[in-house]
Formats: sequence, C-alpha cells, structure tokens
Amino acid sequence: MAKSAPDLHEDLSRGHTVKRGSPRGFGMVFAVVFTVIGLWPLMDGEGARVWALVLGAAFLVLALMRPSLLSPLNRLWLGLGAVLHRIVNPLVMGLMFFAVITPTALILKLIGKDLLRRRFSPGTQSYWIPRQPPGPEPQSMRNQF
Repeated sequence: MAKSAPDLHEDLSRGHTVKRGSPRGFGMVFAVVFTVIGLWPLMDGEGARVWALVLGAAFLVLALMRPSLLSPLNRLWLGLGAVLHRIVNPLVMGLMFFAVITPTALILKLIGKDLLRRRFSPGTQSYWIPRQPPGPEPQSMRNQF
C-alpha cells in the first residue's frame, strides 16, 4: 500500500521560490545576447545578422525606456528555465551515473577489487583494521583552539 504524502519520512517538496531578476536586467542581457549573435558572423568575414541586431536594439530600448513591458517575457523565460531544469537535471545526473559510476563499478568487479573491504569472510573473528601508528598523540587533542 502506498504511503500518503504526510506519512513519508522525508518531505520531498522543494518549495523554495526562485527570485526573478528585474525586467531591466533581463532586457539588457537579451540586448547583449542578440547583439553578439548579430555581430558574430563578422569574425568570419560574413555580413552581420540584421534581424539579431534589430532585436538587440529593441530589447535595449525597452530595457531603458519601458522595462515593465518586458515583465511578461521575463516570467515566461523563468518558467521555461524551470521546466528545462526539471527535465535536463535528471537526464544529466542519470547520464553521469551510467557513463561514470556504472563502468567504474563493473571494471572494479571484473578485476576483483573491493575498495570498501565489504567482503564477508566467515572465518574472520573481527573486521577491525589496526592502525600503525595507533593514532594521534594525546597531547595533540589538548588546546585545539
């Protein structure tokens, strides 16, 4: 039987809110981005992308004159970022797990390594690992601060 939300041991809701940036800052960032997109072909000796320069200028004018007009776009951009976060984050974490952790574990298993010394040995009386030297000098624990 599945547990209801209040019966769970850990609260899995992440109710923190993301603070939205100002519409002016949003407009300035997009003005810079579209300007860079518009001027980038000049590095290869090609013509500038006029559409991107026009968009960059429009964002700059709106950011300086009427930033309130950029608020809906700012909200939309933040929402898109939240959706992408919910999709991309698990994919990247899963990819990292299956591309790094799993092959490492398989290789260690194939060569017989037990890095955590977890093998069970029925004849062993103790799994205690003696230290040489046995530990720090007692004097090092006095007046630590």
